[in-house]
Amino acid sequence: MSIRSRKTLLTAVALTAGLTLAAVTPALAGASAGHTARAAAVSSVQGDPRSATQHVADFYGAYIDAVWATDDPTATASAKALRGFHLSAAAKKAVAAYEKKEHADGILFAQNVPLKWKVAYTGSGAGHATSRVTLTWSGGAHPTVSRIDVQSDLKTLKITGLKPVG
Repeated sequence: MSIRSRKTLLTAVALTAGLTLAAVTPALAGASAGHTARAAAVSSVQGDPRSATQHVADFYGAYIDAVWATDDPTATASAKALRGFHLSAAAKKAVAAYEKKEHADGILFAQNVPLKWKVAYTGSGAGHATSRVTLTWSGGAHPTVSRIDVQSDLKTLKITGLKPVG
């Protein structure tokens, strides 16, 4: 095969590959754009073990996961262990009293499990930080939400109080 024939063949192969790639790339990008955006939204998580608000967020995330997993036999023990680690003795007593009186979960202030949760720092003073937990209970254009103010000790990072808002 002559050099000219090889150049022509290579040019034809390169051109065909380029045109194929140009035709396929937009289709592939369109098909995966939603998945990529969603994956990027949930794949970037960070934390700081020194932050009281981060401790509240970690607790609510893990606690909701545990109470959501009704088919897992270890879920109840996990939820109990999370309470033991994250709540002060006084907060544990207050949660138990609420549960006895209301027959509902004293962490979520409800009988069911939320679909989503969000935690935001709202202030600090006198050795405590306050975080607002927003629980989303339904989907759609107008989801049902509830809010809980969570007080944490800045020294121990333990949750010292929980109070439904509104």
